[in-house]
Amino acid sequence: MAFDMKKEEEVKELLDNLGVEYRFGCYNEKKPDSCYMLGDYLEGVKKDFEKASKVYRANCDNASHGKSCYKFANYKFLGKGIKQDMDDAFSYYIKGCSAGNSDACLNGGLMCVSNTSAVEKRTKDYDKGLELLGKACDSNNAFSCYYISGLFIQGVKDAIVKDMNKAFEYSVKACELGNMYACANVSQMYNKGDGVEKDKAKSEEYKKKALEMQDEFKQQHQIQFQQT
Repeated sequence: MAFDMKKEEEVKELLDNLGVEYRFGCYNEKKPDSCYMLGDYLEGVKKDFEKASKVYRANCDNASHGKSCYKFANYKFLGKGIKQDMDDAFSYYIKGCSAGNSDACLNGGLMCVSNTSAVEKRTKDYDKGLELLGKACDSNNAFSCYYISGLFIQGVKDAIVKDMNKAFEYSVKACELGNMYACANVSQMYNKGDGVEKDKAKSEEYKKKALEMQDEFKQQHQIQFQQT
């Protein structure tokens, strides 16, 4: 495949100009959103993760920019371009959550309750975890609502009492926000009368929703595969 060198040069010039624009907006005009975009530019275009992390951190610390706090927390969690530090990661997820970023609330909550290998050595704090996950769910984070429903479906010994009424409530919200697994759970709850009065018609309604979402998901992935 032949490349158009002129177009390649034009793209490079455009990207360089974007870098100049973002730097000016961040450092001269003191715009937090410009600083965030500068961080994304350094990350995505320049692949300079160390510099990107510094921009995200400064924008979080100085401007309480929620997305920047979230991105820096991710860097600390993964050790991306900087030293991995789970305590710092959690601290910045909390900052991002306080600044209104639902993904930061979600990840902070997961760090408190998850059993994944990355955080298994951390002391569990289910009360704090539910608080953070609840904030994310209140901000319409579908996965967070779904995750909370799972905690109430199973319960956690000496920490979270199994509560199918709450599980149903969070599952319905997660389904309404587009989580197909939550829709499938709601269908089962209506079918069995778990946490809600048994209703075969409602069970079929939510089963249909789950299957429609599943088909849509498959179609999207098929389109993406064909485009690659």
